Amino acid sequence: MKALKAATTTIPIVMASSQDAVADGLVASLARPGGNVTGRSVYGPELTPKRFELLKAALPGLSRVGILWNSQNPGGLNQFREAEAAGQALAIEIVNLNAHFPDDLDPVMARAARAGAATILTLSDSSTITFRAEIAAAAQRHRLATMFSNVAYLAGGGLMSYGPDLAESFRLTASHVDKIFKGAKPADLPVEQPSRFELVINLKAAEQLGLTIPPNLLFQADKLIE
Repeated sequence: MKALKAATTTIPIVMASSQDAVADGLVASLARPGGNVTGRSVYGPELTPKRFELLKAALPGLSRVGILWNSQNPGGLNQFREAEAAGQALAIEIVNLNAHFPDDLDPVMARAARAGAATILTLSDSSTITFRAEIAAAAQRHRLATMFSNVAYLAGGGLMSYGPDLAESFRLTASHVDKIFKGAKPADLPVEQPSRFELVINLKAAEQLGLTIPPNLLFQADKLIE
Protein backbone atom coordinates (compact mmCIF):
# COMPACT_ATOMS: atom_id res chain seq x y z
CA MET A 1 0.00 0.00 0.00
CA LYS A 2 2.85 2.41 0.77
CA ALA A 3 4.33 1.69 -2.65
CA LEU A 4 1.02 2.57 -4.29
CA LYS A 5 0.75 5.80 -2.33
CA ALA A 6 4.32 6.70 -3.24
CA ALA A 7 3.60 6.04 -6.91
CA THR A 8 0.72 8.51 -7.26
CA THR A 9 -0.92 11.40 -5.48
CA THR A 10 -3.79 11.75 -7.95
CA ILE A 11 -5.20 8.29 -8.70
CA PRO A 12 -7.68 7.23 -5.97
CA ILE A 13 -6.56 4.27 -3.84
CA VAL A 14 -9.17 2.31 -1.88
CA MET A 15 -7.96 0.08 0.97
CA ALA A 16 -9.97 -3.07 1.71
CA SER A 17 -8.38 -4.12 5.01
CA SER A 18 -5.68 -1.75 6.20
CA GLN A 19 -4.14 -1.96 9.65
CA ASP A 20 -3.19 1.33 11.35
CA ALA A 21 -3.47 3.59 8.30
CA VAL A 22 -2.67 6.73 10.33
CA ALA A 23 0.48 5.32 11.96
CA ASP A 24 1.56 3.91 8.59
CA GLY A 25 1.29 7.37 7.04
CA LEU A 26 -1.39 6.42 4.53
CA VAL A 27 -4.00 8.93 5.75
CA ALA A 28 -3.93 12.05 7.90
CA SER A 29 -6.84 10.80 10.02
CA LEU A 30 -9.62 8.25 9.72
CA ALA A 31 -12.29 10.96 9.63
CA ARG A 32 -10.47 13.16 7.10
CA PRO A 33 -7.96 11.12 5.07
CA GLY A 34 -6.74 14.25 3.30
CA GLY A 35 -5.14 12.64 0.26
CA ASN A 36 -5.89 10.10 -2.44
CA VAL A 37 -6.23 7.11 -0.07
CA THR A 38 -9.38 5.97 1.73
CA GLY A 39 -11.27 2.72 2.31
CA ARG A 40 -11.66 0.44 5.31
CA SER A 41 -9.53 -0.31 8.35
CA VAL A 42 -9.51 -3.57 10.31
CA TYR A 43 -7.37 -2.12 13.09
CA GLY A 44 -8.83 -1.34 16.48
CA PRO A 45 -6.81 -1.08 19.71
CA GLU A 46 -9.96 -1.90 21.68
CA LEU A 47 -9.90 -5.41 20.17
CA THR A 48 -6.65 -6.38 21.87
CA PRO A 49 -8.03 -6.43 25.45
CA LYS A 50 -10.84 -8.69 24.20
CA ARG A 51 -8.29 -11.09 22.71
CA PHE A 52 -6.52 -11.29 26.07
CA GLU A 53 -9.83 -11.94 27.81
CA LEU A 54 -10.58 -14.77 25.40
CA LEU A 55 -7.15 -16.26 25.96
CA LYS A 56 -7.72 -16.21 29.71
CA ALA A 57 -11.07 -17.92 29.17
CA ALA A 58 -9.44 -20.61 27.01
CA LEU A 59 -6.52 -21.17 29.38
CA PRO A 60 -7.64 -20.61 32.98
CA GLY A 61 -4.77 -19.42 35.13
CA LEU A 62 -2.98 -17.79 32.20
CA SER A 63 -0.42 -15.33 33.53
CA ARG A 64 2.17 -14.82 30.77
CA VAL A 65 1.70 -14.19 27.04
CA GLY A 66 4.23 -13.67 24.27
CA ILE A 67 3.43 -10.89 21.81
CA LEU A 68 4.81 -11.64 18.35
CA TRP A 69 5.29 -8.66 16.06
CA ASN A 70 7.23 -7.61 12.99
CA SER A 71 10.15 -5.44 14.05
CA GLN A 72 10.54 -4.22 10.46
CA ASN A 73 7.07 -2.70 10.41
CA PRO A 74 7.25 1.04 11.28
CA GLY A 75 3.90 0.81 13.08
CA GLY A 76 4.77 -2.42 14.86
CA LEU A 77 6.26 -0.86 17.97
CA ASN A 78 3.15 1.23 18.63
CA GLN A 79 0.95 -1.84 18.22
CA PHE A 80 3.18 -3.77 20.60
CA ARG A 81 3.04 -1.06 23.25
CA GLU A 82 -0.76 -0.93 23.03
CA ALA A 83 -0.96 -4.71 23.36
CA GLU A 84 1.53 -4.72 26.21
CA ALA A 85 -0.56 -2.16 28.12
CA ALA A 86 -3.76 -4.14 27.46
CA GLY A 87 -2.21 -7.31 28.80
CA GLN A 88 -0.74 -5.69 31.86
CA ALA A 89 -4.14 -4.15 32.68
CA LEU A 90 -5.41 -7.73 33.00
CA ALA A 91 -2.44 -8.75 35.20
CA ILE A 92 -0.80 -10.65 32.35
CA GLU A 93 2.97 -10.55 32.09
CA ILE A 94 4.19 -9.83 28.57
CA VAL A 95 7.10 -11.44 26.72
CA ASN A 96 8.32 -9.22 23.88
CA LEU A 97 8.79 -11.33 20.73
CA ASN A 98 9.94 -8.82 18.12
CA ALA A 99 11.02 -10.80 15.08
CA HIS A 100 12.27 -10.74 11.52
CA PHE A 101 10.14 -13.06 9.39
CA PRO A 102 10.47 -15.95 8.86
CA ASP A 103 13.98 -16.64 10.15
CA ASP A 104 13.39 -15.59 13.76
CA LEU A 105 10.24 -17.62 14.32
CA ASP A 106 11.67 -20.76 15.88
CA PRO A 107 14.14 -18.88 18.12
CA VAL A 108 11.49 -16.48 19.45
CA MET A 109 9.04 -19.32 20.11
CA ALA A 110 11.76 -21.13 22.03
CA ARG A 111 12.40 -17.94 24.01
CA ALA A 112 8.70 -17.61 24.78
CA ALA A 113 8.55 -21.20 26.03
CA ARG A 114 11.64 -20.71 28.22
CA ALA A 115 10.07 -17.55 29.65
CA GLY A 116 6.99 -19.52 30.70
CA ALA A 117 4.52 -18.09 28.18
CA ALA A 118 1.59 -20.40 27.53
CA THR A 119 0.36 -18.67 24.42
CA ILE A 120 1.30 -16.25 21.65
CA LEU A 121 -0.69 -13.21 20.53
CA THR A 122 0.36 -12.30 16.99
CA LEU A 123 0.00 -8.70 15.84
CA SER A 124 -1.31 -8.39 12.32
CA ASP A 125 0.64 -7.07 9.36
CA SER A 126 1.67 -8.25 5.90
CA SER A 127 4.54 -10.39 7.22
CA THR A 128 2.57 -12.20 9.90
CA ILE A 129 -0.27 -13.03 7.49
CA THR A 130 2.20 -14.18 4.83
CA PHE A 131 3.98 -16.49 7.28
CA ARG A 132 0.91 -17.59 9.25
CA ALA A 133 1.57 -21.29 8.63
CA GLU A 134 5.17 -20.93 9.78
CA ILE A 135 4.02 -19.08 12.92
CA ALA A 136 1.51 -21.78 13.78
CA ALA A 137 4.00 -24.59 13.10
CA ALA A 138 6.72 -22.99 15.23
CA ALA A 139 4.24 -22.41 18.06
CA GLN A 140 3.05 -26.02 17.85
CA ARG A 141 6.64 -27.29 18.08
CA HIS A 142 7.02 -25.45 21.37
CA ARG A 143 3.53 -26.38 22.64
CA LEU A 144 2.28 -22.79 22.53
CA ALA A 145 -1.31 -21.80 21.82
CA THR A 146 -1.88 -18.95 19.36
CA MET A 147 -4.33 -16.06 19.07
CA PHE A 148 -4.67 -14.09 15.84
CA SER A 149 -6.58 -11.03 14.68
CA ASN A 150 -8.80 -12.66 12.05
CA VAL A 151 -9.85 -16.01 10.69
CA ALA A 152 -7.56 -15.84 7.64
CA TYR A 153 -4.65 -16.68 9.95
CA LEU A 154 -6.23 -19.95 11.03
CA ALA A 155 -5.70 -21.43 7.58
CA GLY A 156 -2.12 -21.83 8.79
CA GLY A 157 -3.18 -23.94 11.79
CA GLY A 158 -3.49 -21.39 14.61
CA LEU A 159 -5.76 -21.97 17.61
CA MET A 160 -8.02 -18.92 17.86
CA SER A 161 -8.85 -15.65 16.18
CA TYR A 162 -10.97 -12.68 17.16
CA GLY A 163 -11.50 -9.76 14.89
CA PRO A 164 -13.37 -8.21 11.99
CA ASP A 165 -15.36 -10.18 9.48
CA LEU A 166 -13.04 -9.75 6.48
CA ALA A 167 -15.68 -10.87 3.98
CA GLU A 168 -17.85 -7.99 5.16
CA SER A 169 -14.92 -5.58 4.93
CA PHE A 170 -14.15 -6.50 1.33
CA ARG A 171 -17.82 -6.33 0.40
CA LEU A 172 -18.32 -2.89 1.91
CA THR A 173 -15.18 -1.55 0.24
CA ALA A 174 -17.21 -1.49 -2.96
CA SER A 175 -19.27 1.39 -1.55
CA HIS A 176 -16.17 3.59 -1.44
CA VAL A 177 -15.37 2.71 -5.04
CA ASP A 178 -18.94 3.52 -6.06
CA LYS A 179 -18.83 6.93 -4.33
CA ILE A 180 -15.54 7.81 -6.01
CA PHE A 181 -16.92 6.84 -9.44
CA LYS A 182 -19.82 9.18 -8.69
CA GLY A 183 -17.47 12.10 -8.01
CA ALA A 184 -16.53 11.92 -4.33
CA LYS A 185 -12.94 12.72 -3.41
CA PRO A 186 -10.93 10.17 -1.37
CA ALA A 187 -9.69 13.02 0.82
CA ASP A 188 -13.26 13.61 2.03
CA LEU A 189 -14.37 9.99 2.46
CA PRO A 190 -13.76 8.75 6.02
CA VAL A 191 -11.89 5.49 6.48
CA GLU A 192 -14.57 3.17 7.84
CA GLN A 193 -14.00 0.74 10.69
CA PRO A 194 -15.60 -2.68 11.13
CA SER A 195 -18.85 -3.20 12.98
CA ARG A 196 -18.94 -7.01 13.05
CA PHE A 197 -16.44 -9.23 14.83
CA GLU A 198 -16.12 -12.99 15.03
CA LEU A 199 -14.52 -15.49 17.38
CA VAL A 200 -13.19 -18.58 15.60
CA ILE A 201 -11.68 -21.61 17.36
CA ASN A 202 -9.65 -24.31 15.63
CA LEU A 203 -10.54 -27.54 17.43
CA LYS A 204 -7.96 -29.51 15.45
CA ALA A 205 -5.20 -27.22 16.73
CA ALA A 206 -6.56 -27.54 20.28
CA GLU A 207 -6.40 -31.32 20.01
CA GLN A 208 -2.81 -31.18 18.75
CA LEU A 209 -1.88 -29.07 21.77
CA GLY A 210 -3.78 -31.30 24.18
CA LEU A 211 -6.10 -28.44 25.14
CA THR A 212 -9.73 -28.76 26.17
CA ILE A 213 -11.58 -25.55 25.31
CA PRO A 214 -14.17 -24.72 28.02
CA PRO A 215 -17.76 -25.31 26.86
CA ASN A 216 -18.83 -21.74 27.60
CA LEU A 217 -16.14 -20.42 25.24
CA LEU A 218 -17.15 -22.88 22.53
CA PHE A 219 -20.71 -21.57 22.91
CA GLN A 220 -19.49 -18.00 22.29
CA ALA A 221 -17.64 -18.94 19.11
CA ASP A 222 -19.06 -17.80 15.79
CA LYS A 223 -17.23 -20.60 13.96
CA LEU A 224 -15.53 -23.85 14.96
CA ILE A 225 -12.92 -25.46 12.72
CA GLU A 226 -12.92 -29.25 13.04
